[in-house]
Amino acid sequence: MGRLLKSFLAGLAGTLAQMILSFLKVRLGILPEFQPYEHFQRALQAATGAAVSPWLTYALTFVNGALIWGFVFARIYTHLPGRDWLRKGLFFALCAWIGSGLLLLPFMGLGPFALRAGLGVGPALFMAAGLTIYSCVMSFAYHALVGDGRKPARP
Repeated sequence: MGRLLKSFLAGLAGTLAQMILSFLKVRLGILPEFQPYEHFQRALQAATGAAVSPWLTYALTFVNGALIWGFVFARIYTHLPGRDWLRKGLFFALCAWIGSGLLLLPFMGLGPFALRAGLGVGPALFMAAGLTIYSCVMSFAYHALVGDGRKPARP
């Protein structure tokens, strides 16, 4: 199995874990006012001027998490700080959380770390939890498929 397929599978595992968390958020009534997929859909509609299907936002999330970030993660895995998959996953999650908080959430009209949503720090903490689950599951899966990512020494 090639590394590209392994990076996709790892990204897919992380994406599925994050989608399960989002499903549980809705089912358990956690932060019902914070609907990131709906906010993302409205932001895409505003940016494009066209109607955007809710399915498109889920599809973009899937493509982003499984394909794009899975590939990026695989390319930088050996350069991430930490000697084990957990530390690498946590560091990746921290970087993703900062990036999302400063770029994605403001694009969605919620301000940095969704502080303009009027919900306190709840959305930022939920994003941190989701990205931590995504990143750590992806890191675990990638490590299980590839090992530590280093090439073995030649004799």
